[in-house]
Amino acid sequence: MQLLALDTATEACSAAVWVDGVVRERYELAPRRHAALILPMIEAVLAEVGLRPAQLDAIAFGRGPGAFTGVRIAAGIAQGIAFAADLPVVPVSALAALALGVGRETGCSRLAAALDARMGEIYWGTYAVGGDDAEPLGEERVCAPADATAPAGDDWFGAGGGWGVHAAVLSRQLPVRGWLERYPRAGDVARLAAVPRRRTGWMSPDLALPVYLRNEVVAKRVASSR
Repeated sequence: MQLLALDTATEACSAAVWVDGVVRERYELAPRRHAALILPMIEAVLAEVGLRPAQLDAIAFGRGPGAFTGVRIAAGIAQGIAFAADLPVVPVSALAALALGVGRETGCSRLAAALDARMGEIYWGTYAVGGDDAEPLGEERVCAPADATAPAGDDWFGAGGGWGVHAAVLSRQLPVRGWLERYPRAGDVARLAAVPRRRTGWMSPDLALPVYLRNEVVAKRVASSR
């Protein structure tokens, strides 16, 4: 199986190709430069493995939650490539990709992922990580750090920039062994998209939508752009 994946949901920008379990990736921490960087990254990873979009099985993208503009960029580009090449699209949670990456880096299996959502809030999700999969242990949501919750247990590890901003409050809510300030990566979006049980989540490009979680803010931004 051959997948192209991209993620622009946070300050990081990345593209990756998954070919039968081997990942090739381009990654850069580049706030506000996603639109300029993502297409060259896609071209570079495809050229590295000698593939054209029509030779892929699907296009995966980090569907959010994350920055409003960044999530829309990833969704739009994934849909455009998929429509042109007649491929399905695989929306993947940016929080799950973040948890998978930190779990692989640390060897931890219970990850609490937090991205800074601004306005004193975080995007929050908890996951069981094993192999190349991250299984959600609760509903992803946007909340105040003081309202973050997790299933019972004492073997948690924190992942993401939300911990860097709100470490004191989050650590009171959920004692952790440690935390790493990391960002979602396209390589992990691809790994999650390739998990066999997720094939039921592959869909037509027109059905692949971003996930913002903070719907009232999104509604105002969409209205103001009309």
